[in-house]
Amino acid sequence: MPITSVSPADYPSRAGVDIWLLLASRAVRMFAYGSLSVVLGLYLQALGYTGAAIGLVFTAALVGAALLTLGLSPVADRLGRRRILGLTALLMAAGGLAFGLADSLPLLVAAAVLAVVSPSGGEVGPFLPIEQAALAQAAGDAGRTPAFARYNLVGSLAGALGALAAAVPAYLGFEGLAGYRLLVWAYAGAGLILLGIYWRLSPAVEAPLIPGRDRPILGLHRSGRTVASLCGLFALDAFAGGFVAQSFVALWFHLRFGVDADQLGPLFFGTNLCSALSYPVAARLARRFGLLNTMVFTHLPSNLLLMAVPVMPAFPLAALTLLARHLLSQMDVPTRQSYTMAVVDPDERSAAAGLTAVARTAGSAISPVFAGFALTAPAIGLPFLVAGLLKSAYDLALFARFRGLKPPEELKS
Repeated sequence: MPITSVSPADYPSRAGVDIWLLLASRAVRMFAYGSLSVVLGLYLQALGYTGAAIGLVFTAALVGAALLTLGLSPVADRLGRRRILGLTALLMAAGGLAFGLADSLPLLVAAAVLAVVSPSGGEVGPFLPIEQAALAQAAGDAGRTPAFARYNLVGSLAGALGALAAAVPAYLGFEGLAGYRLLVWAYAGAGLILLGIYWRLSPAVEAPLIPGRDRPILGLHRSGRTVASLCGLFALDAFAGGFVAQSFVALWFHLRFGVDADQLGPLFFGTNLCSALSYPVAARLARRFGLLNTMVFTHLPSNLLLMAVPVMPAFPLAALTLLARHLLSQMDVPTRQSYTMAVVDPDERSAAAGLTAVARTAGSAISPVFAGFALTAPAIGLPFLVAGLLKSAYDLALFARFRGLKPPEELKS
């Protein structure tokens, strides 16, 4: 049944509450992603699976997330954003429970498809694009980029705490497989918490529907070519990022230096903290230099640091290089999200966010299979080198294609 068209102005006392609820949902989700991603590869390895099989499970998780996003995001404005978010939270809880109980590869693959599992520790599935559309609608042009900076700041801090929490089972005496499985079940519990949060959102988060305008199947009208270009470029960036997904980086550090979850947890707490600290800086840089310039010229030096990680001869040096990379590498996240929402019409935002998210998920779903094979020789560090080169190509292509398309707030200045 279609949802009645509303706007935040219809619920002035609820707009701020809804924004805080969206921030809370982001925190819960990223905490769950952060904790599970650190041990996901270790969990599957403890079950007896090889790097190739682990890559298959990761790919299945990302393909499932892409299919869910492609199927649910374009209809969220029509069927209701709260309903779609609640449905996805239920899938996360049920799939996470199944993932913790399964031990055969086919069952693990099936559970990974349904559970919206994130091997990278970042966002996958329909959650992010639907929440992005709601946040942009509430914040307006002037407040959009700072709002996305706060949204990502909360997410990174929660992801950092989640990565740190990955070490908790070991300190409580749950060693190896038992500790990893405990974190998988906690992930399922996070899905139920999200369901409760989405239940409290008001109708002000639903999409504004413009009378008399037909909505195409994919939810786009004026901005089709722009979104298609963004999808292609974002897919390339995500394909590169799939080689250095957090689960793979954790597994690489384990294979290369022999470190386990009690050391990897604090390391990825640090990487997420560095990313979080960069988001407010990114908003300030974007206000001065523009969204696109901030995206590109903070990303390029981070790629050089990424390629330097496997060159480091010892764990402390490799860890410091990775931390330095995360001070720069995620500055493009709030700026990219804000830019995408800025260059499409308001009633295209859910569709645009969903389609670009699918493109990113599809790109990142392909690379884990290759990265899994590359891990058979961890001393070479091939995933880091491939990722750095491809990400640099993405940055240069993005700047060449979109340097003439400015968001509304930059045209006014």
